[in-house]
Amino acid sequence: MSHAGDDDALAPETRVVHLGLDPFRFDGFVNPPVVRGSTVLSPTYKDLVGHTGRYSYGRRGNPTSEALQNAVTALEGGDGTVLTPSGLSAISVALLSVVGAGDHLLMVDTAYNPTRQFCTRVLKRMGVETTYYDPLVGAGISDLIRPNTRAIFLESPGSQSFEMQDIPAIVAVAKARGITTLIDNTWATPLFFKPHAFGIDLSIQAGTKYLGGHADLNLGTVSAKGDAWKGLIATHGDMGICISPDDAALGLRGLRTLAVRLARHQASGLEVARWLEASPYVSRVLHPALESHPGHAIWKRDFTGACGLFSLILKPVPEAAVATFFDSLKLFGMGYSWGGFECLAIPFDCSSYRTATTWQPEGPAVRLHIGLEEPADIIADLKQALEKMAAAA
Repeated sequence: MSHAGDDDALAPETRVVHLGLDPFRFDGFVNPPVVRGSTVLSPTYKDLVGHTGRYSYGRRGNPTSEALQNAVTALEGGDGTVLTPSGLSAISVALLSVVGAGDHLLMVDTAYNPTRQFCTRVLKRMGVETTYYDPLVGAGISDLIRPNTRAIFLESPGSQSFEMQDIPAIVAVAKARGITTLIDNTWATPLFFKPHAFGIDLSIQAGTKYLGGHADLNLGTVSAKGDAWKGLIATHGDMGICISPDDAALGLRGLRTLAVRLARHQASGLEVARWLEASPYVSRVLHPALESHPGHAIWKRDFTGACGLFSLILKPVPEAAVATFFDSLKLFGMGYSWGGFECLAIPFDCSSYRTATTWQPEGPAVRLHIGLEEPADIIADLKQALEKMAAAA
């Protein structure tokens, strides 16, 4: 049976509404049932030993998780997808499916810090050496490749500091040298950037963020293309990783509204970012979709949209004044996540965990996630908090 979401000619906004659905397999119910179970019975001995059933064991998948896997695979344009309990576990599984003892990994210096910690604490113990590279290196990454370089990991824009990578240039070098490429694509999602279309082998998302969309889900996805799929599915299975059917159902629920939520996050984020650019208390705004951003041309060339996450550098003020700013916010929660319906704000300092680049901003750094609230209300909240900060300086 063909499904509406499988038609590549349809707009992404249409596809996310239908991907992974097979209602007449479940007596016409629109959403697949939440199947909770570990044991899967076979009707005969021949079926048991021949593994003829669609499912073999709960950890290996069920109708609920399969629906989400199929939807993500179609959205990504990959050959298969695995689901994991978090974004970090998705990164870990993807890396472990590629590198092993004696291998060399090139990791972008602006990666999500827990990704760095996995390299430092786990891969190093396994005998994998990691070299961090400048996100702006482009084709110059060829100078960092060694005979044992097995993989190149990208994240664009960079975590917290929002540098844009020249992905086609890096992928071209990797392809010519037979090196696997991976990307953390959580910021853009496959709606705004499609890694496989640019030749990237493994596309990773923290589904916790925009796929879930409601701050109530931990989920990771890894989509693979070509030869990378065989290693990914084997590693995922060998490690015994699975997600609960309830979390899969939440992921499917979030998928249906992903496009409309991202459109709102994008529009509101840009409106707030442009207002902040004009604020007398802000030195600069780090948002790739702004014309002022150093990587704007790359973003415009390769991406079709932007989400609600960006950073800003405040003009120099004492830390006590920064604390006043955060404590004065009413619509922004302070928490280490993003992608949900709510506005969030955190201070950050990358200087202690950058090694290939130097982080020396001219003032305190703040990361904002712009939620689904009315932009005028968000701006009013930021305005009053900034004014109180200035008064406390």
